[in-house]
Amino acid sequence: MEPLLFIAVLLVAIAIGLIVLATVAGSSESTGVARSLELLQQTATTREVSKHELAVQDRLLGPLLDRLRAMAVRISPSGTGSRISRSLDKAGNPPAWSVERMMGAKGLGLVTGVVLVLLLAGFDVTGVLLAAAAGAAGFFLPDLLLYNAGLKRQQEIQKGLADSLDMLTVCVESGLGFDAAILQVARSVTGPIAGEFARVLSEIQIGKSRGEAFASLGERTTAPEVKNFVTALVQADRLGLPIAAVLREQTKEMRVVRRQRAEEQAQKVTVKILFPLLLCIFPALIIVIIGPGVIRMIEAFSRF
Repeated sequence: MEPLLFIAVLLVAIAIGLIVLATVAGSSESTGVARSLELLQQTATTREVSKHELAVQDRLLGPLLDRLRAMAVRISPSGTGSRISRSLDKAGNPPAWSVERMMGAKGLGLVTGVVLVLLLAGFDVTGVLLAAAAGAAGFFLPDLLLYNAGLKRQQEIQKGLADSLDMLTVCVESGLGFDAAILQVARSVTGPIAGEFARVLSEIQIGKSRGEAFASLGERTTAPEVKNFVTALVQADRLGLPIAAVLREQTKEMRVVRRQRAEEQAQKVTVKILFPLLLCIFPALIIVIIGPGVIRMIEAFSRF
């Protein structure tokens, strides 16, 4: 009976909370002339269409996600939206991700973690502490996934920068203009670096200066090689230096950096392979080689 009682109490508490939220939301709306002016100024959206004409997602999931997003915004520190926007830029702005959806996912993770752990662990002190920990984990899980996506994309940008600089240098030295060379690189190179060069070219075409467009590229990435390349181009643009010479030096430096990174990864192999050897391969070898001898020794001593 106790689990049923706990579930009933939880459902009653949720119902009371929903009633309170509906009352507070309804009391915050303006009335009278102010409400009439608001209706004249606003445009019709899917939220104002009659409920029988809306899909289930707009009728049920939409308002619920709005509530969860508003809750996440209230409990998040100031500047969270800007930080998430910068993280989305580093992750390449995936089509399914936005700042609003991230905040809604954070609120959903918080509520889901708390409710599930309370139902499974109970309403005692331990259950409340576990629910708080699960809610915090669910709240920060979207940030962790976004950071992981951004980290992987930055690594891909770092790997593809050397080939892009080689093609960019060849195009500029063969007589193409710098903007045309960027377009050629964006069309020919695969990976996230092509999208970044295409975005730089788009920003130049809409009116940004070349230095501002590449400075924005430096803000969207964390790879030190990209930042060095952007800094060199911005300084060359400000000082009027020839772009071809700057690109040639950057290409030479990028080859050295790529070789050094390969040597560094090769030196790390001996350390990384040590733990699989000790935990997986050596025990199996010991069992296969020494195991039969140990069995014979045990049989020989057991006869006495």
